[in-house]
Amino acid sequence: MKIIISAQGNDIDSLTDPRFGRCRYLIAVETTSGEWHAHDNQDNAAASGGAGVEASNRVVSLGAAAVITGNLGPNAARVLDAAHIAVYRAENGATVREAVAAFAADGLERIDAPTVQGHWM
Repeated sequence: MKIIISAQGNDIDSLTDPRFGRCRYLIAVETTSGEWHAHDNQDNAAASGGAGVEASNRVVSLGAAAVITGNLGPNAARVLDAAHIAVYRAENGATVREAVAAFAADGLERIDAPTVQGHWM
């Protein structure tokens, strides 16, 4: 299963980012093999609007089944919900590797609705 984690850096030992649309990187992890790849999201991070939708569209295009992040705005939530992509809350201060391990152990809270208003920085 492919999952996407919002991250502050470009490797699996980076801290998760509490922002989804405006995170610096989206890290795709294949849970069965452990293989991962960082996708630069810095253009969205600097966008004046639409960052959540753009990041969500990228997640959809990458074929993810789930997202791990800290917060999710209403527009991103709509796109991910329409694509049937589950969203989970990362523990504050967790690394991407730790978030993936918590996900595998069913230890993450599911996010079923937006957690912030749009344009959250």
